[in-house]
Amino acid sequence: MRAREIRLTSWGHHRHADMTAYRPERLPALRQAVRTATADGGSIAYGNGRNYGDLAMRDGGTALLTRRLDRIIEFDAYTGATTLEAGVTFSELHEFATQRGFLPPVTPGTAFVTIGGGVASDVHGKNHDLCGTLGAHIDWIDIVVANGECVRASQTEHPELFAATVGGCGLTGVIAVVRLRLRRQRANAVETREFRVRDLDHFFELMAEHRDKATYTVGWVDALQRGRKLGRGIYQTGEPVLSDLTGPRHGGPTVPFTFPARTLNRHSVSLFNEAYFRRVPAPGRHRVIDYDTFHHPLDAISHWNRLYGRGGFYQFQCVIPDENGIDGVRALLEQVATVGAASFLAVLKTFGAEGFGHLSFPRPGVTLSLDLPARPETRELMHRLEFTTRDSGGRIYLAKDATMSAEGFAEMYPRLERFRSVLAEYDPTGRFESDMSRRLKIRTVP
Repeated sequence: MRAREIRLTSWGHHRHADMTAYRPERLPALRQAVRTATADGGSIAYGNGRNYGDLAMRDGGTALLTRRLDRIIEFDAYTGATTLEAGVTFSELHEFATQRGFLPPVTPGTAFVTIGGGVASDVHGKNHDLCGTLGAHIDWIDIVVANGECVRASQTEHPELFAATVGGCGLTGVIAVVRLRLRRQRANAVETREFRVRDLDHFFELMAEHRDKATYTVGWVDALQRGRKLGRGIYQTGEPVLSDLTGPRHGGPTVPFTFPARTLNRHSVSLFNEAYFRRVPAPGRHRVIDYDTFHHPLDAISHWNRLYGRGGFYQFQCVIPDENGIDGVRALLEQVATVGAASFLAVLKTFGAEGFGHLSFPRPGVTLSLDLPARPETRELMHRLEFTTRDSGGRIYLAKDATMSAEGFAEMYPRLERFRSVLAEYDPTGRFESDMSRRLKIRTVP
C-alpha cells in the first residue's frame, strides 16, 4: 500500500499536523497499514475530519484514514442490529436506518462524524438522559491492534479492551467494524416545544422538570448576558414523529471564504444572540421540524467553521455533577461573559447515566458547551474554565478539548490507570499516539 504526505487541519482550524497517510479500503489493507506504519512517530486513525482539537492527529506521525471503510455489512430487519464499517458516517447510517423504519440510537451534534469516531469518543446526543451514550448500544467492535491483528471485543469478550476502546480516543487501535443496535422508530421529524428562559434559575427548573420525561432535551444560552439575565436562553424538548416534512440538508448555504479576523466580536454576536432569543415568542411555541434541523442545525451550512477567521476557534465542553450543577455553570458563564468571549454556540443540557468506557465523558449532571474564537486571551480563559470545572467536581470532553492540562485530565478521569493497563497489554511500545495523548501524558511508556 502506498503512502502519501498530507497536512491535516482540525475542524477548529487552530491545529495542523503534517503526516504520512495510508488510505485502506478493506480490513486486510487496514491490517497491513497498521503493520507498515512506523512506530517512531506514532499512528492514529482519522475519519471525516470533524474533531475540533488534536485528538485525531499526530504531527510527524502516521494517519490511518478510515473514510473508505464505508460498507454496511449486515442488517437484521427484526432487531435492528447492524454490522457496519467504521468509516460510515452518522448521516449515511441515518439514511439507511430511516428507510427501514429505524433510527440511530444516539446521534452527535453533527451527522458528518464517522461511526468509528463516534465510538472512539463515546458520543452522546440530545436523548442522553433516557438512552445514554453510543457505547450503551454496541454489541461488539472489531479493533486492529498494534501488532496488526484484528480483535473482537465486547462486554463479555476482551471486556477491558472494549471498555478502553469505547471513548478511548483511538489509542487502543483502529476501530474497523461495529455491531450496533438501532432503535425501532418510524420518524423523520421532531415535535418540539420551545420555552423562552429568563435566567439560569429558570433554566434549571425546566431541565429538572423535563429531563426524565422528554425523549430529547437541549438548551441554548446567551453566553454574553450578565447580572439578572445571566443564563437566559431557549430550552427545547422533543419527541420523534413521522411527518411529510423534507429535510434541508442538501443544497444549503455555504460560507464561501474564511472571514476576516474578529468578525465575530462581542457586538456582532450580541446582535445575533438577541435575534435568536426573540425568534421564540415570550409564551413559547409548539412546532414540528425535520430531524436534521433539530439534531444537526449547523450541518446545513457548509464550512461554517470559516466564520471564525484564520485563527479558528476552540470548543469547550464540560459536565458538572448535579449536586454542583447550578453553581458550577453560573461560575463558568460569569467568566465567559466578563471577558466577552463572543460564544454564540452555547449549549446547556442534562446528562443521565455515566458511560461505561474508561475515558467516557458523560456522567449524571449538566453539560455546558461553548465555542470561543482562538485569540491570545482565549487560552487563559480556557485554563480558568478548566479550573472551575475541576473545583466543581466535573470533567472536560476529550473529543472537543485542545488546551486541558495533564494534571486536570488525570484528576477528572478516575479510570485512567485501568485505561493505561489496557494500553500496556495491547500496545506496549506505544504505536498508537496522538498530539492529544502526548499533551495529556496519557501513556506511561516513551
